[in-house]
Amino acid sequence: MSELVISGLHASVRGKEILRGLDLVIRSGEVHVIMGPNGAGKSTLSHVLMGKPGYEITAGSVLLDGVDLLVLEPHERAHAGLFLAMQYPTEVPGVSIEEMLTEALVATGHPHGGLRARLEAEAERIEFDTRFLDRSLNVDFSGGEKKRNETLQLAVLQPKFAILDELDSGLDVDALRLCSRRVEAATHETGLGVLAITHYKRLLDELRPDFVHVLAKGAIQVTGGLELAEELERTGYSQWIERDTVETSVSIAGFGDDPFADPFA
Repeated sequence: MSELVISGLHASVRGKEILRGLDLVIRSGEVHVIMGPNGAGKSTLSHVLMGKPGYEITAGSVLLDGVDLLVLEPHERAHAGLFLAMQYPTEVPGVSIEEMLTEALVATGHPHGGLRARLEAEAERIEFDTRFLDRSLNVDFSGGEKKRNETLQLAVLQPKFAILDELDSGLDVDALRLCSRRVEAATHETGLGVLAITHYKRLLDELRPDFVHVLAKGAIQVTGGLELAEELERTGYSQWIERDTVETSVSIAGFGDDPFADPFA
């Protein structure tokens, strides 16, 4: 049983505090969904967990099976068992999916023999055209194809925990169902723990959450089950919205081709 423990996490950008004492515990096989208004800190949380430059951690800790993630580089966090399915997957010209995953498996000490067969089997599960396996990573892929590619990587790498930053963005109904069900299956097959960030309940209809959290004002305000997401769909987030919501502008800036480039340099 693995455990990702976020305790009292505070994070700032250019002196502006965005995360303000966030606490969350995710265990193997659990699906946690974070919802909330724009500017609440959702994308900031994913960036901070994975180690994107430009964020100052002012207090708190993030432990994965007792390992302090906040002192590790992004690739070391991946080696420890953390995976980020990015909202805007980056393009890597000249490197195929198979080549990238081979290097990733070698770097983490996992066997890579028979990788092609594994890729083709996983591609079939999510109806991802195998011709994309030999093409440059995400180059000229549609938004939906990029998200299927992220799901394929997740299935092959088998991390302990996955952060899904708006997996549903850019997916049609059929693709959303296939990708969500593959992630759901991983919670049973490999004990994957999931932190899914979304604005819409439609993801939850396929990726059945154990817990739904409302993130607002930089912290978890309320936790419930699927019924909470249904309530939010009716009532919205007006009771938690702040006028000073800066996260949207600072989190999108600087993505470019490198998701870990410092947007504030």
